[in-house]
Amino acid sequence: MITALLIFLPLLFAALLLLIRSDKSKYLALTFALAQLGLAITALLSFDKTAGTQFEIHIDWIKQLGIHFHVGMDGISLLLVLLTCVLYPLIILSSFKNKRSASFYALMFIMQTGLLGVFTALDGFLFYVFWEVALIPVYFICLLWGGVNRVKITFRFFIYTLFGSLLMLAALIYIYLMTPGQHSFELADLYQVQLDRMTQGLLFWAIFIAFAIKMPIFPFHSWQPDTYTDAPQEGTMLLSGIMLKMGIYGLIRILIPMTPLGLEDWGTTALVLSLIGIVYASLLAWVQNDFKRLIAYSSIAHIGLIAAGIFSLNTQAWQGSAMQMISHGIYATGLFFVASLFESRTGTRNMNELGGIRLQSPRFNTLFLIILLGSIGLPLTSGFIGEFLLLGGLFQHQAWMAGVAGLSMIFGAVYMLGAFQKTMLGEQRSTVLFQELDTTETITLTIIAGLIILLGVYPQPILDIAGPSMEKILAIIHHTSASAH
Repeated sequence: MITALLIFLPLLFAALLLLIRSDKSKYLALTFALAQLGLAITALLSFDKTAGTQFEIHIDWIKQLGIHFHVGMDGISLLLVLLTCVLYPLIILSSFKNKRSASFYALMFIMQTGLLGVFTALDGFLFYVFWEVALIPVYFICLLWGGVNRVKITFRFFIYTLFGSLLMLAALIYIYLMTPGQHSFELADLYQVQLDRMTQGLLFWAIFIAFAIKMPIFPFHSWQPDTYTDAPQEGTMLLSGIMLKMGIYGLIRILIPMTPLGLEDWGTTALVLSLIGIVYASLLAWVQNDFKRLIAYSSIAHIGLIAAGIFSLNTQAWQGSAMQMISHGIYATGLFFVASLFESRTGTRNMNELGGIRLQSPRFNTLFLIILLGSIGLPLTSGFIGEFLLLGGLFQHQAWMAGVAGLSMIFGAVYMLGAFQKTMLGEQRSTVLFQELDTTETITLTIIAGLIILLGVYPQPILDIAGPSMEKILAIIHHTSASAH
């Protein structure tokens, strides 16, 4: 029941917001988001780390086609449900000064239904339905509240993601048609389909491209910098903090278990693309003057490292990917909020036009620095734990790959500390007037900074929750690969 409540309560919240249409919509939205967080915490407290998938609901949906409303949570799902429900109140709180309408918050909650549905779906067709449900609201958020070029940029984002979605749907339908007896979209049944190596290779690419676009991975990334830069603050936070995790989750839940032989043939290629993306995006981030665009390229580099760890099929790297998904969601949300604060207070995100802000806003300076240090993986921050495990796992897989991936930490320190120096240090510019943070802004950034430190000091709960589920998937892959040989 708790899984159904998590998925469908946001739709009720969206309907209530549209019906009430109060000038206090932001407070209602925050209350609803906190209620969702309470449900997620209840699920966490009831979760048995040793028991596999829990909180299941299995109902025949379209029985003749083998489609079921089958949802549940294992450790991986639970972590991403928690991430979503933790970030939603923070994103809503960050919007308080922007005077968003009830329609805006309603779209956010409809998107939350799609996100939580993706993270809990145990039926392939249901996974696809929720995947699309998550896409449509964020498209309208970016289209209606985005920047000057929002129509063109949002249309390109929509076309990219729709193309990837259709490829994934075609692959899922093909595998579904290969299930024995009465066909089924159950993930467990799709995992059991045995296909020849060439067919699995084709299916691997069809599914991989869908997830590579969403994350994104080089060279399927070109929609991302413009979309992140032009989207409204909350849209960018939703895209970077939560939505791209759908692609990473898809690699773990859909691509790798369904196409193990395709993974054998093409996994190294996908891993190398991830490594290229790390270096490519890091170098582009290095030369940006727009702080928001810098974070967008930085996000590509960090996600490339997570993807590389996943394709290494190394247990330690997978633990690192779980940690880094959570960590990236938290600090990326914080950094994009920082970018919006620069723009709302000074009228610019151009770092060459900023400087000396620490003198005007010491509190902001401290909180920004903590979030930034988390993003570059300083020890005792959450970013360090994830990157350390990922690089260690990649080193066990191939030492040279770990060397290339490790460049992300070096480049990241250079461009992020350089950004801090340009914006916060130096002489105070007479044209830059940066007011100290208000109460809601302070609360938002303090919670984000606190989570970065807390998970950096005590990451074990994250690893304990995700570990057994990840080990189970890896065991299935290795067994399938050994049987094929």
